[in-house]
Amino acid sequence: MRPSPLPLPARRPALLASVADLEEAETALELGAEVLDLKDPRAGALGAWQPEHLSAAVARFGGRVPLSATIGDLPMDPQLLQQAAERVAASGVDVVKVGFFSDSGRAHVLDGLAPLAARGVRLVAVLMADRDPDLADLAPFARAGLLGVMLDTADKRAGGLRSRLDDDRLARFVAAARELGLLCGLAGSLGLADIAPSARLGPDYLGFRGALCGGERRDRLDPEAFRRVRIALETARAEPGRSLQAA
Repeated sequence: MRPSPLPLPARRPALLASVADLEEAETALELGAEVLDLKDPRAGALGAWQPEHLSAAVARFGGRVPLSATIGDLPMDPQLLQQAAERVAASGVDVVKVGFFSDSGRAHVLDGLAPLAARGVRLVAVLMADRDPDLADLAPFARAGLLGVMLDTADKRAGGLRSRLDDDRLARFVAAARELGLLCGLAGSLGLADIAPSARLGPDYLGFRGALCGGERRDRLDPEAFRRVRIALETARAEPGRSLQAA
């Protein structure tokens, strides 16, 4: 059984903003975030919020925009990842993001996550572009019942997504995900110059953190930097010849 679709806006790609706390979440929402991604940038690439803070975010923002949350930078241990995903899902967030920091043990991890997906938990696998992930076969993620897949980077100091994978590979990734009915996202130190070419590839959302803070992901959100990202994305979505509606 596939999980229910995520209520994203019809105009794609949506703007996913990673936020470090409730105050930033409120700011991001006011500035036009279309998905709030609850992630602690001080705790790693996919640093997790504390459970009580996740619950507070759901109580405050649930139903206003989709909420996603990361489970932390964890090893490819099926039981550990399943338990962490269950804890995050229990908060009531719309999407639980699970980092795949290695291809080793991928099949066993998916076996462990499949029962959660069967219960209706929306899971998104985060594949790390700087860890040489196997992007040739995304079908196992669909078979396990995951909602989607996305690309990100583990080492935020070593260049962004488009320095790791060229646009041809990114386009094939997006196309393969769409063919399988998987939600698809792109993230990984995306800057203003990356927005238009990334949007042309047709992902469901683009994820941002550092660009929303003026460059340093551990800094606070910068409203002016956020507005620049939002305007650049709105401009890219309105390019002549682009479909503004979700596929």
